[in-house]
Amino acid sequence: QARGLGTRLAVNISARELRQVDFIGNYEALLTTAGDGRALEVEITESLLMDDIERSISVLQRLRALGCRIAIDDFGTGYSSLSYLSRLPADALKIDQSFVDRLATDT
Repeated sequence: QARGLGTRLAVNISARELRQVDFIGNYEALLTTAGDGRALEVEITESLLMDDIERSISVLQRLRALGCRIAIDDFGTGYSSLSYLSRLPADALKIDQSFVDRLATDT
């Protein structure tokens, strides 16, 4: 980053991490030590989001306020609808590989 390179680090969030009471506090401390939150992309799977949608939205909003980018991973493997997707503060949507693999053969 000191050389002007736009490096971004992607971090996957596990269900256990998301359920921790001090989850956001830990990320705030990490970003205070490591630097700019805009260099961090947080990835969370669609199925994990749907386990507790209201908490997930709250956590993602707080991470976004810290400057983190939010990516929804493995989209299409869970039971979410597009109406839920519109409520999520996401910057990127990563389609599950199983859908992409079929594109070349399902014509």
